[in-house]
Amino acid sequence: MPSPRFCPNCGADRLSRQVPAGDTHQRLVCAGCDYIHYENPKIIAGCIIEQDGKYLLCQRAIEPRPGTWTLPAGFMESGETTEQAALREVWEETGVRADIVSPYSIFSVPKISEVYIIFRAVAIEVTGSFGPETLDYRFFAPEEIPWESMYYPAIRQILERYIEERQAGVYGIYIGNDDTGKVHFIR
Repeated sequence: MPSPRFCPNCGADRLSRQVPAGDTHQRLVCAGCDYIHYENPKIIAGCIIEQDGKYLLCQRAIEPRPGTWTLPAGFMESGETTEQAALREVWEETGVRADIVSPYSIFSVPKISEVYIIFRAVAIEVTGSFGPETLDYRFFAPEEIPWESMYYPAIRQILERYIEERQAGVYGIYIGNDDTGKVHFIR
């Protein structure tokens, strides 16, 4: 995402990168009004939803990578909790109303400043409709999942681990990142 050209506070075209007094990172600072513009990571919230041993995936209709399959998830909006964002995205992308059971995975992608928060959830209503960001949605048995057409490797890893745990009947909470590839289990 490109940095703003004009100050969001006063409108001046006087933003420059510098380390403000008392800070540790370069920020965009307005030379006109001293406003500090923070550029923070985007949060993506979504859910793993299982129904009768099958897992809900949606097929992307939008860039990047239209046609690939993914867990229903998307960007959190201002004023939402992570849980509200996850449930809204599930609804918008699949027409499925769900209830969250527990957090499942937090995965950071520093290169693109994104953080994925994935919850375990259960479907409470399947309407049969879906939004414009989705080409299709389906509940897949594990052996039917289009693994080679998954949108993002981290989503595939999260879902594979979940299916293994589902078979064992034991769930963890995971944190990890795209820089090291390490995933840590938290109980």
